[in-house]
Amino acid sequence: MNQHQENVLRTIEDNDVRFIRLWFTDVVGVLKSVALAPAEVEAAFEEGLGFDGSSIDGYTRAQESDMLLKPDAGTFQLLPWRGMDEPTARMFCDVLTPDGEPSAADPRHVLRKQVERAARMGFTCYTHPEVEFFLLRSDELGPDGEPQPVDRAGYFDHVPGGVSQNFRRRAVTMLEAVGIPVEFSHHENGPGQNEIDLRYAEILESADNVMTLRTVIKEVALMHNSYATFMPKPFSQHAGSGMHTHFSLFEGDQNAFFEPGAEFQLSTIARQFIAGILKHAPELTAVTNQFVNSYKRLWAGGEVPAYVSWGHNNRSALMRVPLYKPNKRDSARVEYRGIDSATNPYLSYAVLLGAGLEGIEKGYELAPASTDDIGALTNYERRVMGYEPLPGTLHDALRLMSESELMPEILGEHVFSSFLRNKEAEWDDYRVNISPFELNRYLGVL
Repeated sequence: MNQHQENVLRTIEDNDVRFIRLWFTDVVGVLKSVALAPAEVEAAFEEGLGFDGSSIDGYTRAQESDMLLKPDAGTFQLLPWRGMDEPTARMFCDVLTPDGEPSAADPRHVLRKQVERAARMGFTCYTHPEVEFFLLRSDELGPDGEPQPVDRAGYFDHVPGGVSQNFRRRAVTMLEAVGIPVEFSHHENGPGQNEIDLRYAEILESADNVMTLRTVIKEVALMHNSYATFMPKPFSQHAGSGMHTHFSLFEGDQNAFFEPGAEFQLSTIARQFIAGILKHAPELTAVTNQFVNSYKRLWAGGEVPAYVSWGHNNRSALMRVPLYKPNKRDSARVEYRGIDSATNPYLSYAVLLGAGLEGIEKGYELAPASTDDIGALTNYERRVMGYEPLPGTLHDALRLMSESELMPEILGEHVFSSFLRNKEAEWDDYRVNISPFELNRYLGVL
């Protein structure tokens, strides 16, 4: 038994923890959990906890259903929203096969493989997610058929005594109580829309943090008689919710993206990393934007990037190079702006990191930075200037993903096939559904 595991057992005893929740996700990032009794934790560390993998979306067939959850002791945290009457903790788990090997179906393992690939190249990847979401009065629609936001405030608005402000304060406090440092939080553009930005962390820890944040946000919303949603585009007339993520690669304690005197202080490694993501962006979009509704956000206009491009401080570009502190080595980074808040962070970070590493390994050349407001151009101008569009629908995205050679390499054949199968079923359900738009537009005139 290692030191982390011994510390967990000691903490459970010292705090009289009654339940330990083991967390993992299915192929689309839905959080799953099982509550373990304290007396069973040591055995779970040593042998794992058996469960029926055939009942989890994207895992195994019925005849290969036996799987194991192996708790990651380094992720142990008490859950403050459960209170002290019956103290509860959580640990993220790795999913194993009965012979103790990592399961090819585990999204966390998919990301870990890319982390190990980066390590073989000498890199450690850090990410900094900016998570947007809407705070609503409930999960039910109002009399106008629209979701009901808790306020009508806008970007950076300060509303004394408002629900959003009190909510954010409590959410940040709770996130920090489970060991997730927050950089800042604020009201976003849309009514009831908020953003919480997490501090830099290694990419696997960052994905764990995103999963924990979603749970915290929903729990705190309930405490405020509200409902939080990470749906990419719940309002037709307001901006959707993205999860812009900043990436950097470090070689030891040196930021591999920083080169003094280079254009935008970007090293060759950084330029190749950007080029890798841009080259493969259309085929990875089904993963970063995995729902039918994701494309309502992606093609809504404004600052949402729907074309393959990059630029310095260009918020219409798919990838942006922020230069808030241009001469500070550790702050050199690139920002991917296409991903939405409903993504499976393990798979999305795996395909983005994997595409970036592909660019470094194969020495991709980066096109010149864009200075255009790409969203303001006409389709003809974008075509002449060579701006390739991202997929326009989930159907288009799945077609490009299915034709990709790189995506099955990164995801593994099992997750690649399971993901496509799940999303194709979603598209089929959407395709045959008769929407209120169609009834309102056609029923009375045709």
